[in-house]
Amino acid sequence: MKALVIGGNGFIGTNLVEALLADGYQVRILDRYPSRYRDPFPDAEYIVGDLGNHGDVISAVKGIDHVFHLAYTTLPQTSNDDPVYDVRSNIADTVQLLQECRGSGVKKVIFISSGGTIYGVPQQIPITEEHPTEPICSYGISKLAIEKYLNLFYKLWGLEYVVARLSNPYGEQQNPNSKQGAVGVFLGNIQQGKPITIWGDGSVVRDYIYIGDVSKALIAAAKYQPGPKDQRVFNIGEGTGISLNELIEAIKQVVDKPVEVKYTPGRPVDVPANVLDITRAKEALKWQPEMELKEGLTRTWKWINSLSLV
Repeated sequence: MKALVIGGNGFIGTNLVEALLADGYQVRILDRYPSRYRDPFPDAEYIVGDLGNHGDVISAVKGIDHVFHLAYTTLPQTSNDDPVYDVRSNIADTVQLLQECRGSGVKKVIFISSGGTIYGVPQQIPITEEHPTEPICSYGISKLAIEKYLNLFYKLWGLEYVVARLSNPYGEQQNPNSKQGAVGVFLGNIQQGKPITIWGDGSVVRDYIYIGDVSKALIAAAKYQPGPKDQRVFNIGEGTGISLNELIEAIKQVVDKPVEVKYTPGRPVDVPANVLDITRAKEALKWQPEMELKEGLTRTWKWINSLSLV
């Protein structure tokens, strides 16, 4: 089986590629940039290119069975600054990708959507896949639109797909200097002797899932063989929620450095709580998360200490 991982040099992509290779896949990577923190995989094929480049996409999907679409140009907190760019660079380029997948005989597209933004302000916790989708940022709207296009291509032309609505992944290879990813950013700041900045009072609740469990879920999604009436959209998370304050307390139990916390006014883009119901994924994909938070934090802290951040 041959897989294409679009965005395969990023945080999720690097971990997924490693898991795919271990599972026996042949892997091709399409990415604009090299991996930030690790050397290339000797057994993987690399294409330096852009999802928005038609020629790059044609070359990338040739001979591929499963396409993992991880690339995205925007972030939830910045997408509202330029929603036109969000639409052009994500929705339009993904539709072009789907057209090429359809013409090249790709068997399935696995798309990373956003369990954190698709649903908007939750009406109940935990959130099932049947929850109303009322995103409050352009990022969530464009993710939802791509989900609809995936279903359209399936209905019209039989291009199989699975949507993974991901919660908050953390773990090795996550950029500690990024603008998103609380665990990586917090641990990176601690390693550098900087304070942790909390938007709001720290009561915001999120669902944090270890990256190794994410990779297993995505591979399970690729191998999943749904019937015409079976579900193709899955929440992928830990299924439990903790507040930012609770996360900081858990981090304090792992790190060996002082932890300074600064609180700033909350942001309108942050919903009060987001915890995913993962029952459907457990039942259909035969998958469930395995990593406990303390062990996941310990592994991430060990990895961050191997870097030269200062």
